Amino acid sequence: MRRGLFFMGLVSLFLSACSALSPSEVSREERLKALPTHGLPLEGTVTVRWNAQAVPFIEASSDRDLAFELGLVQAHLRLAQIRILKQAAQGRLSEMAGPFAQDIDFTIRILDFGRAASEMVKRMPPETKMLMQAFADGLNYYQDHLEEMPPEFGLLGLEPEPFSIEDLLTIGRLAGTDVNWLAYISLLPARNRKEWPEIWARALDAGSGPTTSFPNPEQQAAATLLLSFAKSGSNSFAVAPSKSASGAAMIANDPHLGVTVPNLWILAGIKSPSFNAVGFMIPGLPFIALGRTPDLAWGGTNMRAANSDLYDIAGLADAGISEETITIKTRFWFDAERTLRRSRLGGVLSDSSLISARPGETLALRWVGHEPTDEVTALFAVMRAKDAYAFRAALSNFAVSPQNLLCADSAGNICHVLATVIPKRPFRTPLDLVLDARDKQNEWGEMLDARTLPFAINPPEGFLASSNNRPTDTPYPIGYFFNADERIRRIKEMLSASGPISVEDLMRMQQDTVSPASRQLANDLVAAIEAFPRVTAVQPEFLNRLKSFQGDYRADAAGPVAFETLLYHLVPAVYGFEDASELPPYRQEFAVLVYYLPGDLAALPAERRELILADAINKASNDAAEFPSWGDMHRLEIDHVLSSVPVLGSFFKYADYPTGGSRETVMKTAHGLINEKSGTRYGAQARHISDMGDLDANYFVLLGGNDGWLGSLNALDQVDLWREGQYIRMPLRPETVAQEFPDVTVLSP
Repeated sequence: MRRGLFFMGLVSLFLSACSALSPSEVSREERLKALPTHGLPLEGTVTVRWNAQAVPFIEASSDRDLAFELGLVQAHLRLAQIRILKQAAQGRLSEMAGPFAQDIDFTIRILDFGRAASEMVKRMPPETKMLMQAFADGLNYYQDHLEEMPPEFGLLGLEPEPFSIEDLLTIGRLAGTDVNWLAYISLLPARNRKEWPEIWARALDAGSGPTTSFPNPEQQAAATLLLSFAKSGSNSFAVAPSKSASGAAMIANDPHLGVTVPNLWILAGIKSPSFNAVGFMIPGLPFIALGRTPDLAWGGTNMRAANSDLYDIAGLADAGISEETITIKTRFWFDAERTLRRSRLGGVLSDSSLISARPGETLALRWVGHEPTDEVTALFAVMRAKDAYAFRAALSNFAVSPQNLLCADSAGNICHVLATVIPKRPFRTPLDLVLDARDKQNEWGEMLDARTLPFAINPPEGFLASSNNRPTDTPYPIGYFFNADERIRRIKEMLSASGPISVEDLMRMQQDTVSPASRQLANDLVAAIEAFPRVTAVQPEFLNRLKSFQGDYRADAAGPVAFETLLYHLVPAVYGFEDASELPPYRQEFAVLVYYLPGDLAALPAERRELILADAINKASNDAAEFPSWGDMHRLEIDHVLSSVPVLGSFFKYADYPTGGSRETVMKTAHGLINEKSGTRYGAQARHISDMGDLDANYFVLLGGNDGWLGSLNALDQVDLWREGQYIRMPLRPETVAQEFPDVTVLSP
């Protein structure tokens, strides 16, 4: 019976997928015909101007009309994506993907992204609630009046359902996921290994380099506790007028997220009585998250702040555990019933089969995101802020995801705000990843926020920068798993160069592919090889190729191939594994390899070391011979998010390009240990630059396109711009907007 049910489901899937698998090409003009234009629930007329890349610039005579129209336009561009985000945030992937997603859904239900949503709505200022409701109304109006649902609906078995404010806030919490959780999940299985104390010590030590985003000599130096395991990052750097070619402050931002189509950002411009801005928006939310107003430009990087804790509550007398039976509705299969347990410290995470706990442990996750903070009101206030000081004040109730937010204002100020809410912990090295819930020192007490966390403004260096590194020194821990210093040092090196910095310089910096840490590690490995003359003679051409590598991962460079293939074979051999496929995640982290691989290799007996090096070089030489350049091996794969759908995923793979960059280059195109043609699925998938000396000097680009409709000619039209280092100008002067956004849609009550 189960096989028959599954077979019938596959037949249904193929029948419903036709329009998604072979979508017809649709022009921007044809797409705009789907927009309802008359009889809308508006207070006045709204104008939407469009440029050639289907980027809207919305002009409304009231803030409420602007919010409604933003919902309408976002639904037009990304309705399917917003619906998929809703399903994901609510732990309802099985309704689309079938039984394969049941364990994932159960884990998401434990994480409970919507836990605080109802209370957040209750506490919202009336204006915020009005704007959120108007935005939701716009989403729902478009969906209700759309003659044909997006093709993804048929493929995924979705029926239209309304969006509530709570739904949208839950999407916001999903977007605010604590990236430290990825570190937790990676490290938890290692706690069962006898070498766990060493693994934990190295994890805390490897990412604890001394380079902070801004100096704070009045506060105590942070202990060396830091390492980033989570694959999340961004770059943001602000330049003061003293170093700017234009004589005005400038800012550059490139967020690092998954490389998927549609992109995880929407590009838009807005203007109403209270708002006038251009920039990137999160699908399903009504604010500019990263962008520019006439007075201010801003961007940021994930701070990796410690606003989550894992607790063992097994021996806690007052754990307050409650139970609820939940149903996971499942496409093509039988629904599943699970018991969901919650404690006073959070959901019982160890009930998930995806989470590894020691025998006898009961793990609960406490997260600031379960508290009713108000990021929406904070970002509305950012969009209205007139200077850097108002920018900081606006972020007092911003908690997740923790952000290093940088800004540049029209008066010439540049600033760096630590925007999050975290408990003020005692400054001590954690003895373990999992805290003892019975220890009173592990309880949360006083909370810190943007008003009480360190703040930097107008440093003498003339610039500020952040790359997910430790932001500054504090007498209390901000976090434990930061990125290593590689990107921040490279950015500071480029910003410190003599001469004024131009917009074009910032554009070149965002495409920089140099990795100083890779250069150093390669030099260390060459020295280790040259200590053995017989090893040096094994593959002289390969060794010369390795020596040519100076840390630059240009697409046309040959050296990176030799370096990466050598790492692929050397690392498992050093740590006693047959091949790279057997390596646990903590053995593959590049920051740890940079810190420890040369010493671990040197600690081996000379005979063993010589044998390992010779064998790795022979294997790497064979692999490297297949790839004349790094771009032949390292690829930029442009795939739709549906490319992961079983059976049909291959229909959603669009392009495969050679690309430069690496794990921690400024132009981040992340990858693991590789010895064959491999695609990057994570990196710098959007870029922004603004010069505050010119209202029109705002430049953006998406890796993908603005329109998420399958078959749209604007679905992939920015890919070549991104690859070629080009940008779309997003002006703020009305006359320039009218000129560069020539297609006009007028919407009336």
